[in-house]
Amino acid sequence: MHPSSKTLLVTGAAGFIGSCFVRQVAEQGWRVIVLDALTYAGHRENLDGLAGVELVVGNICDGALVARLLKEHQPQAVVNFAAESHVDNSIERPSEFIETNIMGCYTLLEAARQYWGALPEMAKAKFRFVHVSTDEVYGSLGKTGKFTETSPMQPNSPYSASKAAGDLLCRAWFHTYGLPTIVTNCTNNYGPRQFPEKLIPRMIACALSGQLLPVYGDGKNIRDWIHVEDHCRGVMLALTRGLPGETYGFGGDAERTNIEVVTTLCHLLDVLRPRKDGKSYKEQIAFVTDRPGHDRRYAIDDRKAQETLGFTRTYNFESGIRETIRWYLDNQAWCEAVTKEKQAA
Repeated sequence: MHPSSKTLLVTGAAGFIGSCFVRQVAEQGWRVIVLDALTYAGHRENLDGLAGVELVVGNICDGALVARLLKEHQPQAVVNFAAESHVDNSIERPSEFIETNIMGCYTLLEAARQYWGALPEMAKAKFRFVHVSTDEVYGSLGKTGKFTETSPMQPNSPYSASKAAGDLLCRAWFHTYGLPTIVTNCTNNYGPRQFPEKLIPRMIACALSGQLLPVYGDGKNIRDWIHVEDHCRGVMLALTRGLPGETYGFGGDAERTNIEVVTTLCHLLDVLRPRKDGKSYKEQIAFVTDRPGHDRRYAIDDRKAQETLGFTRTYNFESGIRETIRWYLDNQAWCEAVTKEKQAA
């Protein structure tokens, strides 16, 4: 087998972050095989019009399917975006997160190990397995400091625990078998095409429909926000410049409390899509009971990625959030369609 230097197998790439990554690499001339189960957060429409992209509907837990795709398409790398990712859902249905985020990662690693092990030596040296993860594996920060790649893992939800398990499996498959794995951890993403269960698109949807804007607890939980385009460029740098066995963190240098984010959204919507009654969307904000195990603060120090990969950010939060709101205002039909898909699922 001689892998194509311009072919990738990308899992979970019909979703928000994965589809952004695929758009970026497709524009660079890569051929991409997308494996996605098309659960409620994955949509064919996210890949429409992309040249050189083939969607295969299937589950990463299907080892025979993964092995067939590797043998048939001979990719140079596997990039794993596939995950159950919503904390609230993990509290209600943890078994789905264990299945996808742990068993799915294991299945991909084993299929990749068998494929990689049969490659010629030069091809083996070039092959990469990139696992895309989250800063939530590190738990909760105090008032100061940031997570780094050497921070201890202290997950506090079923979601973050399942992602931490995947990260550790990648580490083990590198140290035990030599499989050239790379793990990336990122802060909260925002941007177009994010499923409206996450904070920013959910608040936009609720505001426009006249619903209350539910903010957990006192609204002072802090998140660092990175635009999805910047994050995906970082993942590509990790793939092309990263060293096997390493972990790279990507942050946005844009820490905001949840209530600051929601208030910013309200201010911008007041300008871009004023309420018919002339009042501010802020009047729809409602504080609700906090969720269990709600981490207080996340932030990543990404100097390692900057210094070793050449990672830079092109978006600041102010310009990025305005552009994001405009996208949702211009694509309300998309939001309504995907929400109906979730309700029907």
